[in-house]
Amino acid sequence: MTTNILILCTHNSARSVLAEGMFNHWAQELGVDARAYSAGSAPSGRINPVAIEVLENADIDTSSYRSKSWDEFTAPDAPTMRVVITVCDSAAQETCPYWPGSPVQIHWGYPDPSNVGASADEKRDAFESTRQAIGERMRKLAQIPFDTLNDAQLRAALESI
Repeated sequence: MTTNILILCTHNSARSVLAEGMFNHWAQELGVDARAYSAGSAPSGRINPVAIEVLENADIDTSSYRSKSWDEFTAPDAPTMRVVITVCDSAAQETCPYWPGSPVQIHWGYPDPSNVGASADEKRDAFESTRQAIGERMRKLAQIPFDTLNDAQLRAALESI
């Protein structure tokens, strides 16, 4: 059975999209039956083009990516989430989305790379650094043996990453 992971932030335009792309990349590379989805509590309606650029530069296919509302994942036919991860940053005075229910939840905050630098190169560097940091955590997440852990064990594994 596929383990579904929902990665939430406010606008679903940068960090959550980077996390979705990097987790799905690592799950595929490692042969893990897991899938990440990203969404926002107040989606912007578009993905930051620099997020798309750095994912594509890392050989991630972004052709199906779009900014999504978390409402899509509350519908009766939506996949059941085992893990919900918030990636917003309280230092940016963002309100992280709250996901009700029983999935294992954790917060892994990252500064918003959209707010960094004035030049295109500075912004690209910030997005690439964020992609790498998120990517490393997503690689570790994809290595968790989801099928063998109960929720308490899974939470402990997430906290150790």
